[in-house]
Amino acid sequence: MKTETIIQKSRDKYYRGKKIEELKNLDTREFAKLVKSRSRRAIMRNYNVIENFVKRCDKKLKRNKLIKTHNREMVIVPAMLGKTIGIYNGKDFIKINIMEEMLGHRLGEFSLTRKQVKHGTAGIGATKSSSSRAVK
Repeated sequence: MKTETIIQKSRDKYYRGKKIEELKNLDTREFAKLVKSRSRRAIMRNYNVIENFVKRCDKKLKRNKLIKTHNREMVIVPAMLGKTIGIYNGKDFIKINIMEEMLGHRLGEFSLTRKQVKHGTAGIGATKSSSSRAVK
């Protein structure tokens, strides 16, 4: 019996027609030209904030510390790819690993501020049938 080996080609990831490796070499302002208008405006207005955050990330990675931020409205740029960032959700920091699909989105989109509602059983007196029961 002849065994065939299946060779999978590694698919290059693209963002708006550019390879991810090319994007990592781009300046943040050049990347802003590729995103939608609302994100572009946010990047151009907060250019210094984003650049300072990326520099701070590089320093903390050298010391093996978690990068934490309260700035949920910061737009994700290619310089942040592959980093794990702790984003504040109002109670604690949620660790998020930045991936290619997140480019152009805000940090706060990935750190939810509300939990999903999980209802338990009804308490005593919550329904008509349970109101006549004796309380332990």
